[in-house]
Amino acid sequence: MRWLVLILLAVNVLVWFADDIWMPGRVQMVAEDRTLPRVSTLKLGAAVPEEKREEVDSVEGEPVETEMPPPDPEPEPEPESERAVATAAPEPVCVRLGWFDTADGARERYASMGQPGENMTVLEQQRTLEPLHWVIIPPQPGNKALALFNELQRKGVDSYLVTRGENTNAISLGLFESREAALRVLEAKKRQNLNAVLANFPRNQLSYALVFEVPSSADAEQGVGRLEDYRDDFEMVEISRCAGIATNPENP
Repeated sequence: MRWLVLILLAVNVLVWFADDIWMPGRVQMVAEDRTLPRVSTLKLGAAVPEEKREEVDSVEGEPVETEMPPPDPEPEPEPESERAVATAAPEPVCVRLGWFDTADGARERYASMGQPGENMTVLEQQRTLEPLHWVIIPPQPGNKALALFNELQRKGVDSYLVTRGENTNAISLGLFESREAALRVLEAKKRQNLNAVLANFPRNQLSYALVFEVPSSADAEQGVGRLEDYRDDFEMVEISRCAGIATNPENP
Protein backbone atom coordinates (compact mmCIF):
# COMPACT_ATOMS: atom_id res chain seq x y z
CA MET A 1 0.00 0.00 0.00
CA ARG A 2 2.84 2.35 0.78
CA TRP A 3 4.37 1.77 -2.63
CA LEU A 4 1.08 2.59 -4.32
CA VAL A 5 0.91 6.02 -2.61
CA LEU A 6 4.50 6.80 -3.60
CA ILE A 7 3.81 5.86 -7.21
CA LEU A 8 0.72 8.16 -7.38
CA LEU A 9 2.70 11.05 -5.83
CA ALA A 10 5.48 10.61 -8.37
CA VAL A 11 2.98 10.57 -11.23
CA ASN A 12 1.42 13.88 -9.98
CA VAL A 13 4.84 15.56 -9.77
CA LEU A 14 5.69 14.35 -13.26
CA VAL A 15 2.40 15.68 -14.66
CA TRP A 16 2.99 19.09 -12.96
CA PHE A 17 6.42 19.63 -14.50
CA ALA A 18 5.34 18.20 -17.84
CA ASP A 19 2.77 21.06 -18.22
CA ASP A 20 5.51 23.70 -17.88
CA ILE A 21 7.79 21.91 -20.33
CA TRP A 22 5.20 21.33 -23.06
CA MET A 23 3.37 24.76 -22.81
CA PRO A 24 3.12 26.61 -26.27
CA GLY A 25 5.32 29.67 -26.88
CA ARG A 26 2.32 32.04 -27.03
CA VAL A 27 1.25 31.07 -23.48
CA GLN A 28 4.82 31.17 -22.20
CA MET A 29 5.26 34.76 -23.39
CA VAL A 30 2.24 35.91 -21.46
CA ALA A 31 3.29 33.99 -18.40
CA GLU A 32 6.82 35.43 -18.42
CA ASP A 33 6.12 39.06 -19.47
CA ARG A 34 2.86 39.50 -17.58
CA THR A 35 2.16 42.67 -19.75
CA LEU A 36 0.25 43.44 -22.93
CA PRO A 37 2.15 44.57 -26.05
CA ARG A 38 2.47 48.39 -26.53
CA VAL A 39 0.10 50.09 -28.92
CA SER A 40 3.02 51.29 -31.06
CA THR A 41 3.93 47.65 -31.82
CA LEU A 42 0.52 46.86 -33.24
CA LYS A 43 0.17 46.70 -37.02
CA LEU A 44 -1.73 49.66 -38.42
CA GLY A 45 -3.77 47.51 -40.71
CA ALA A 46 -4.91 45.13 -38.01
CA ALA A 47 -8.59 45.40 -37.08
CA VAL A 48 -9.43 45.70 -33.40
CA PRO A 49 -12.57 43.83 -32.34
CA GLU A 50 -15.34 45.95 -30.90
CA GLU A 51 -15.36 44.10 -27.57
CA LYS A 52 -11.60 44.73 -27.14
CA ARG A 53 -11.48 48.35 -28.35
CA GLU A 54 -11.98 49.92 -24.96
CA GLU A 55 -9.19 47.77 -23.46
CA VAL A 56 -6.69 48.71 -26.16
CA ASP A 57 -7.51 52.42 -25.79
CA SER A 58 -6.24 52.42 -22.24
CA VAL A 59 -2.97 50.50 -22.70
CA GLU A 60 -0.22 52.29 -20.74
CA GLY A 61 -2.18 55.57 -20.76
CA GLU A 62 -1.72 56.18 -24.52
CA PRO A 63 -5.05 57.39 -26.02
CA VAL A 64 -6.12 55.88 -29.32
CA GLU A 65 -8.78 57.59 -31.44
CA THR A 66 -11.56 55.11 -31.98
CA GLU A 67 -14.26 57.44 -33.37
CA MET A 68 -14.46 58.80 -36.89
CA PRO A 69 -14.18 62.65 -37.19
CA PRO A 70 -17.53 64.41 -37.77
CA PRO A 71 -18.34 65.27 -41.40
CA ASP A 72 -17.88 68.85 -42.61
CA PRO A 73 -21.01 70.95 -42.06
CA GLU A 74 -23.05 71.68 -45.15
CA PRO A 75 -22.99 75.35 -46.27
CA GLU A 76 -25.98 77.35 -45.11
CA PRO A 77 -28.37 78.37 -47.86
CA GLU A 78 -28.17 82.01 -48.92
CA PRO A 79 -31.03 84.08 -47.44
CA GLU A 80 -33.78 84.98 -49.84
CA SER A 81 -33.38 88.69 -49.03
CA GLU A 82 -29.69 88.69 -50.05
CA ARG A 83 -30.46 86.84 -53.26
CA ALA A 84 -33.16 89.39 -54.02
CA VAL A 85 -30.73 92.27 -53.50
CA ALA A 86 -28.11 90.62 -55.69
CA THR A 87 -30.55 90.08 -58.51
CA ALA A 88 -32.42 93.39 -58.16
CA ALA A 89 -32.29 95.67 -61.15
CA PRO A 90 -30.13 98.79 -60.76
CA GLU A 91 -31.92 102.02 -59.99
CA PRO A 92 -32.57 104.41 -62.87
CA VAL A 93 -30.64 107.63 -63.25
CA CYS A 94 -32.42 110.97 -63.16
CA VAL A 95 -31.46 113.83 -65.47
CA ARG A 96 -32.37 117.46 -64.82
CA LEU A 97 -31.95 120.15 -67.45
CA GLY A 98 -32.67 123.87 -67.15
CA TRP A 99 -33.59 126.53 -67.38
CA PHE A 100 -36.69 127.33 -69.45
CA ASP A 101 -38.84 130.48 -69.45
CA THR A 102 -42.08 128.47 -69.85
CA ALA A 103 -43.29 124.93 -69.16
CA ASP A 104 -44.33 124.52 -72.80
CA GLY A 105 -40.81 125.46 -73.87
CA ALA A 106 -39.40 122.66 -71.69
CA ARG A 107 -41.80 120.09 -73.19
CA GLU A 108 -41.00 121.17 -76.72
CA ARG A 109 -37.29 120.80 -76.05
CA TYR A 110 -37.83 117.29 -74.67
CA ALA A 111 -39.64 116.28 -77.85
CA SER A 112 -36.90 117.80 -80.01
CA MET A 113 -34.34 115.67 -78.15
CA GLY A 114 -36.15 112.50 -79.27
CA GLN A 115 -37.63 111.77 -75.82
CA PRO A 116 -34.36 110.45 -74.32
CA GLY A 117 -35.90 109.05 -71.12
CA GLU A 118 -39.00 107.98 -69.20
CA ASN A 119 -41.39 109.57 -66.68
CA MET A 120 -40.72 113.07 -67.96
CA THR A 121 -41.96 115.97 -65.86
CA VAL A 122 -41.59 119.76 -65.86
CA LEU A 123 -40.86 121.40 -62.52
CA GLU A 124 -41.44 125.03 -61.62
CA GLN A 125 -38.96 126.82 -59.39
CA GLN A 126 -38.52 130.33 -58.06
CA ARG A 127 -34.80 130.95 -58.44
CA THR A 128 -32.68 133.59 -56.76
CA LEU A 129 -30.48 135.18 -59.39
CA GLU A 130 -27.35 137.27 -59.05
CA PRO A 131 -28.34 140.78 -57.98
CA LEU A 132 -28.15 143.64 -60.46
CA HIS A 133 -26.09 146.76 -59.90
CA TRP A 134 -28.46 149.65 -59.28
CA VAL A 135 -27.67 153.34 -59.69
CA ILE A 136 -30.21 155.33 -57.66
CA ILE A 137 -30.81 158.60 -55.90
CA PRO A 138 -31.65 157.53 -52.32
CA PRO A 139 -35.23 157.82 -50.96
CA GLN A 140 -36.41 161.25 -49.79
CA PRO A 141 -39.72 162.80 -48.76
CA GLY A 142 -42.44 162.24 -51.32
CA ASN A 143 -42.85 165.85 -52.48
CA LYS A 144 -39.10 166.34 -52.94
CA ALA A 145 -38.72 163.04 -54.75
CA LEU A 146 -41.57 163.88 -57.12
CA ALA A 147 -40.17 167.36 -57.82
CA LEU A 148 -36.69 165.98 -58.58
CA PHE A 149 -38.12 163.29 -60.79
CA ASN A 150 -40.08 165.86 -62.85
CA GLU A 151 -36.95 168.01 -63.23
CA LEU A 152 -34.90 165.01 -64.49
CA GLN A 153 -37.61 164.16 -66.97
CA ARG A 154 -37.54 167.74 -68.38
CA LYS A 155 -33.76 167.46 -68.81
CA GLY A 156 -34.14 164.16 -70.67
CA VAL A 157 -32.41 162.04 -68.02
CA ASP A 158 -33.51 158.42 -68.17
CA SER A 159 -35.01 157.90 -64.69
CA TYR A 160 -37.85 156.15 -62.82
CA LEU A 161 -39.60 156.97 -59.55
CA VAL A 162 -39.78 154.02 -57.11
CA THR A 163 -43.31 153.88 -55.68
CA ARG A 164 -43.18 150.79 -53.40
CA GLY A 165 -40.87 148.62 -51.34
CA GLU A 166 -38.09 149.59 -48.97
CA ASN A 167 -36.74 152.08 -51.56
CA THR A 168 -39.99 153.97 -51.97
CA ASN A 169 -39.44 157.56 -53.23
CA ALA A 170 -35.96 156.72 -54.55
CA ILE A 171 -35.16 157.61 -58.15
CA SER A 172 -33.69 154.83 -60.31
CA LEU A 173 -31.06 155.86 -62.84
CA GLY A 174 -30.37 152.40 -64.27
CA LEU A 175 -29.96 148.64 -63.59
CA PHE A 176 -26.83 146.88 -64.86
CA GLU A 177 -25.56 143.31 -64.87
CA SER A 178 -21.99 144.58 -65.23
CA ARG A 179 -20.54 146.38 -62.25
CA GLU A 180 -18.11 148.24 -64.51
CA ALA A 181 -20.98 149.64 -66.58
CA ALA A 182 -22.81 150.70 -63.42
CA LEU A 183 -19.72 152.53 -62.12
CA ARG A 184 -19.35 154.43 -65.37
CA VAL A 185 -22.95 155.66 -65.18
CA LEU A 186 -22.53 156.55 -61.50
CA GLU A 187 -19.53 158.77 -62.25
CA ALA A 188 -21.43 160.49 -65.05
CA LYS A 189 -24.41 161.25 -62.77
CA LYS A 190 -22.16 162.69 -60.11
CA ARG A 191 -20.66 165.06 -62.67
CA GLN A 192 -24.23 166.27 -63.20
CA ASN A 193 -24.40 167.14 -59.50
CA LEU A 194 -26.80 164.29 -58.73
CA ASN A 195 -26.55 162.60 -55.34
CA ALA A 196 -26.44 159.09 -56.85
CA VAL A 197 -25.20 155.91 -55.18
CA LEU A 198 -24.59 152.29 -56.21
CA ALA A 199 -26.77 149.59 -54.63
CA ASN A 200 -27.61 145.91 -55.18
CA PHE A 201 -30.95 145.09 -56.74
CA PRO A 202 -32.08 141.60 -55.56
CA ARG A 203 -34.06 139.62 -58.07
CA ASN A 204 -35.87 136.31 -58.41
CA GLN A 205 -37.01 134.52 -61.51
CA LEU A 206 -39.68 131.89 -62.10
CA SER A 207 -38.03 129.17 -64.17
CA TYR A 208 -38.79 125.63 -65.37
CA ALA A 209 -36.63 122.52 -65.32
CA LEU A 210 -36.99 119.36 -67.40
CA VAL A 211 -36.62 116.10 -65.42
CA PHE A 212 -36.69 112.53 -66.79
CA GLU A 213 -35.42 109.04 -65.93
CA VAL A 214 -32.85 107.01 -67.84
CA PRO A 215 -32.95 103.23 -67.07
CA SER A 216 -29.64 101.73 -65.95
CA SER A 217 -28.82 99.47 -68.88
CA ALA A 218 -26.10 99.26 -71.52
CA ASP A 219 -28.06 101.43 -73.95
CA ALA A 220 -29.00 103.86 -71.20
CA GLU A 221 -25.36 104.34 -70.20
CA GLN A 222 -24.64 105.49 -73.70
CA GLY A 223 -27.60 107.87 -73.42
CA VAL A 224 -26.27 109.28 -70.14
CA GLY A 225 -22.90 109.76 -71.80
CA ARG A 226 -24.54 111.84 -74.49
CA LEU A 227 -25.90 114.18 -71.83
CA GLU A 228 -22.41 115.61 -71.44
CA ASP A 229 -22.99 117.25 -74.81
CA TYR A 230 -25.91 119.20 -73.30
CA ARG A 231 -23.65 121.27 -71.08
CA ASP A 232 -23.05 123.69 -73.92
CA ASP A 233 -26.80 124.06 -74.52
CA PHE A 234 -28.18 124.33 -70.96
CA GLU A 235 -27.35 126.54 -68.05
CA MET A 236 -27.93 123.64 -65.63
CA VAL A 237 -27.27 119.91 -66.26
CA GLU A 238 -27.48 117.45 -63.36
CA ILE A 239 -27.31 113.63 -63.31
CA SER A 240 -28.08 111.85 -60.04
CA ARG A 241 -30.11 109.10 -58.36
CA CYS A 242 -33.85 109.41 -58.81
CA ALA A 243 -34.91 109.16 -55.14
CA GLY A 244 -37.30 112.02 -54.46
CA ILE A 245 -36.23 114.14 -57.43
CA ALA A 246 -39.19 113.83 -59.76
CA THR A 247 -41.78 114.54 -57.06
CA ASN A 248 -40.28 117.43 -55.09
CA PRO A 249 -40.96 120.81 -56.69
CA GLU A 250 -38.67 122.53 -54.19
CA ASN A 251 -35.69 120.55 -55.48
CA PRO A 252 -36.19 119.84 -59.21
